[in-house]
Amino acid sequence: MTLVRRTLDGLYGLSAILAALCLIMILLLILVQMLARWTGEVFPGAPNYAGYAMAAASFLAFASALNKGSHIRVSLLLNALNSKARHWMNIWCFSVATLIGWYVVYYIWRMIGFAIKFNDVSQGQDATPLWIAQSPVLVGSIILAIALTDNLVTLLLTGKDHIVKEVASE
Repeated sequence: MTLVRRTLDGLYGLSAILAALCLIMILLLILVQMLARWTGEVFPGAPNYAGYAMAAASFLAFASALNKGSHIRVSLLLNALNSKARHWMNIWCFSVATLIGWYVVYYIWRMIGFAIKFNDVSQGQDATPLWIAQSPVLVGSIILAIALTDNLVTLLLTGKDHIVKEVASE
């Protein structure tokens, strides 16, 4: 079981690193676009690429943020409940979140399928095939759905999830 745990934690860590690289890519795109404007050149598609990188960074960071306790949770309500009610409320919340997470994966998968089927490209000057821009979002949503499933299964088996508790919520 520790191999599975290490693999999942490694996946969440890798996803966070990829999200950070996307943020660095946004910075570099902005700098190159500024340099291009100062020199009178045109860098077509830079705002679109920055937008794609922002979407990728957001989705790739979700799983790591979940386990680090960075997502907004209704801790006030959970802390007001007794331990048994808190346990069942956590199970309910993770069950709903897991179902929604996998639905988002399905929806993005279909969206990418339609983009490929219809050769859909961005409307900007870059005319990037949308499946390329949407694929990192799919990867991030899959990793988030895995993290939600991981927390739900762990909660059901051990009574605890993997979310780091915030100091303010204790």
